[in-house]
Amino acid sequence: MTPAAPEPYVEFDGRPATAGDLRIPAFAGYGHFTAMQVRDRAVRGLGLHLDRLDSANRELFGLPMDADRVRASIAHALDGAGTRDASVRVHGFMPPGATATTLMVTVREPARMSTAPKGLMSVPYARAVPHIKRPGEFGQTYYGRSAARSGFDEALLTLPGGVVTEGAITNVGFLMGASVVWPDAPALTGITMALLERGLAGTDQPSARRPVTLDGLGAYRAAFVTNSQGIAPVHRIDDAVFEVDEELMRFLGRVYEETPAEAV
Repeated sequence: MTPAAPEPYVEFDGRPATAGDLRIPAFAGYGHFTAMQVRDRAVRGLGLHLDRLDSANRELFGLPMDADRVRASIAHALDGAGTRDASVRVHGFMPPGATATTLMVTVREPARMSTAPKGLMSVPYARAVPHIKRPGEFGQTYYGRSAARSGFDEALLTLPGGVVTEGAITNVGFLMGASVVWPDAPALTGITMALLERGLAGTDQPSARRPVTLDGLGAYRAAFVTNSQGIAPVHRIDDAVFEVDEELMRFLGRVYEETPAEAV
């Protein structure tokens, strides 16, 4: 029997969650979040996570989200969970009648993306307001489960005409010659993607954003996905097969790991 995953530790506004608190995401789930991996109480790209939360909170609720409050809330939740390594999510909600943003922090076991090559199944779906990361994405979950039932690891979201945007829970990148290409289409810029873009800009192989279509996949010799849990190669998208470029994966890993982690 597969053991049940440990229950997450959850805090609201710096205190352990109550049943009343948990009604907020259950019944007033309009909000946003960011997901990060914490190691020894530090996070790569923490500043980008804080900027994401502040920008989304201003757009959704017309209020800033104070970076010091977020850092303190993460640190307090890690203390409450008794850990220095974790998968952490920070959510912003505005319950009906509230005048300030409610901050929910969840702490789970640390996670790392499997480096096994992934298979992606293209689906005709794109998220509304894709630049905001938010909970409760039915379409992504639906198509992700459909991909799994069809023998794939993840869904690849596409616009009409087969325009590639992003994975259901990842960003996707491609290799053309020696250059990394990100789809130039409406999508969430993930933190790992942003760190790679920034890091690659300082090398002799800067990345670029260009339109990518399903019928043009033959132009690329390798592909990969990224999210908060890491980077992994892609070996197929539908019937298109890609080589697993181990040199590329090592290079991307080095670029990512050269980004210093920031203490929470």
